[in-house]
Amino acid sequence: MQPTRTRYWVVAFALSLAMIMYIQRVAISQAIVPISADLHLDKRQTGLVLGAFGLSYALFEIPMGLLGDKLGVRWVLSQLVLIWSLFTAMTGAVWNLTSLWIMRFLFGAGEAGCFPNLTRMLSAWLPLSERVKAQAVMWAFGRWGGALAPPVAAFVIYHFGWRWGFVALALLGGVWVAAFLPWFRNDPAQHKGVNDEELALLESSRALVLHDHGMPWYRLLMQRDIFFLGLQYFGFSYTWYFYVTWLPTWLQKAKGLSPAQAAIYAMIPLACGGVGSIVSGFLPLWIPRKWVAIGGFFSTAAIIFILPGVDDIVLAMALMGLASFASDLTMPISWNTCVEIGKQYTATVSSTMNMLGNFAGFVAPVVFGEILQDSGNNWAMVMYTMAAAAIVSGTCWFFLEPDAKR
Repeated sequence: MQPTRTRYWVVAFALSLAMIMYIQRVAISQAIVPISADLHLDKRQTGLVLGAFGLSYALFEIPMGLLGDKLGVRWVLSQLVLIWSLFTAMTGAVWNLTSLWIMRFLFGAGEAGCFPNLTRMLSAWLPLSERVKAQAVMWAFGRWGGALAPPVAAFVIYHFGWRWGFVALALLGGVWVAAFLPWFRNDPAQHKGVNDEELALLESSRALVLHDHGMPWYRLLMQRDIFFLGLQYFGFSYTWYFYVTWLPTWLQKAKGLSPAQAAIYAMIPLACGGVGSIVSGFLPLWIPRKWVAIGGFFSTAAIIFILPGVDDIVLAMALMGLASFASDLTMPISWNTCVEIGKQYTATVSSTMNMLGNFAGFVAPVVFGEILQDSGNNWAMVMYTMAAAAIVSGTCWFFLEPDAKR
């Protein structure tokens, strides 16, 4: 008898949630221009708003990862999707800087547990030969969801205004939970659609993720690899958060594009990043992942460093897309390394790396806003700090051995 293919439905749930999550997350980058105008926010205040998500996302990573490891993905992930979708909708009800900051903070707290729990879910439901590819495709779908966010947000803002636009985007999460909760099981052995042959394929994955391996989670987090994984992810995120926060503003204010034109161009970095994740995940296993990561980050640094001298918008966005492609080559490598280190604490280790990395989601937008406010809109200085962050990330991979953990 042939193995059933129930596990591929789990991949479908992961891919669809990655897209929904990024659409809801990135929509603020397109909406922030009319929001700032309506609420009378300056550059510094805008930076604080854009950084609120990253701060809570980082602070709640480990608690949400631990919840997934202790209580199971099915219950935790369903609750989190409903929570962050609620605060997506409530973003449309804000009335000043403080209320907007609080809503973005609470929204980030909900989304914090998404990818650590999805990583645990895929690790239990897929054999190693399929896990890395699924991680790559999941991140690609997330990026492509983010790439769709600017035109989607521009469409709903144009037709409904930014307030009701956030309510419309929130409905996506509710639909996902309605399909996921009755179908999914934490252990493939408990799902009626999995036959014995498919369960045999998943035995090593179930043993890796669902069984106790004898090390307390807090001792696991003291390993040197965790520090370098977190630091490289911080540098990665510092650069990446420009694409999902300040990029539409740069396109409109520095390059003179209309909101509709900016929405189209803002798709490029995330779309190219998704391609980078796919390419990395499907590379032959004999290619050293360590050097893929090092090459990706140093290429990113070199490309972003020359961007301020490029006046032509088409060439500038092509280069930005290439930089995003190069840095996203590292995404499947980073997240699969979390699985190999974390085992039954996969969600906890993933959330730790994501926490350390996504502190940049708070730092970067705020720093960018401070630079722009104090320098009279010196966008070149913003990009030089992004290039420096990519260099730090590339250097970290000299101390990591992702290939040795296979």
